[in-house]
Amino acid sequence: MRLRHATRSTARACARPLAGRLAALGLAAILAGPALAEPVFPSGSRFGFEPPSDMAPSRRFSGFERKEGGATVSVVELPAAAYADLEKNFTDENLKSQGFVVQKRESLKVAGGADAVLYTGEQPPEGGTGGPAIQKWLLLVGDPSVTGIIIAQTLPGSETEETMRGMVTGVTIRPALSLEQQVEALPFRIGNPGGFRPVRVLAGNSVLLTQGPKDQMVNLEQPILVLAQAVQPPPATEQRDGFARAALYANQTMKDFVIERSQSYRQNGVDWHEIVARATDLPTNVPVVVSQTIRFAPDGYLRAVGVVREDQREGTLAKFREIVDSVQIK
Repeated sequence: MRLRHATRSTARACARPLAGRLAALGLAAILAGPALAEPVFPSGSRFGFEPPSDMAPSRRFSGFERKEGGATVSVVELPAAAYADLEKNFTDENLKSQGFVVQKRESLKVAGGADAVLYTGEQPPEGGTGGPAIQKWLLLVGDPSVTGIIIAQTLPGSETEETMRGMVTGVTIRPALSLEQQVEALPFRIGNPGGFRPVRVLAGNSVLLTQGPKDQMVNLEQPILVLAQAVQPPPATEQRDGFARAALYANQTMKDFVIERSQSYRQNGVDWHEIVARATDLPTNVPVVVSQTIRFAPDGYLRAVGVVREDQREGTLAKFREIVDSVQIK
């Protein structure tokens, strides 16, 4: 079955004269005890944890996973205002409808005083197969500056309840990262931004860029380009055209797609797929041109989606491609 997606010692010397003599001998550090373990933050995340030695930051999602499999901790960050609505809507019934049977809930203070609710329970085996249930912990965190949803889950025998509960409730929240820090933490590097600039980083693995002075685009006044890295097995070669078309059509902000070009090709030893299509932007009813480029790798793919008003397409599509060609995976 697949999963869905050290504390500081206070030891001191018993007497001041003895501590002074030991310090003179260079042994005071021994009595100070082990240093406080530093929290580990998933790439670009404000939520840090002290994972057990057999769990490491995931390349597939924002969080951690057990190296041998069987246990994960994932993190979702939302605006601070989301906490009240989520706490109200996380009823036993609603969570059960999403496959999480709550057995216990606790109100806590975490991360130096942030409000939190810990839901403990299990995810029954899918389809009544009789397999083992997945043990699950959901921590909803309400800091004045950010809301967090932290989901820990483990198969029986993979991690102990003490380990998983301790990891999620020991969460640390760091100050908001600057946009530059978030971009630097992305799993890829943009070699040539081509006059575009980042305005938002999403989920630690994607970035929204635009060309122009505005950060908030109204009526698609400026072209936008989204780059996103996915770490998961890519589709087989013969399935890539269908995969690319399905990804394009899944965009719910556009309609009436008319594909101008859809092609697979190989460049510099790498497999690519590119689609250029016309469409209509749903919020504004403005005709647009969409460029989707996917670069495949053995363990995942980079997807780039550029959108520009049809009357501004001249030269912009080439600029999208120039930026995508410059991206380097870290």
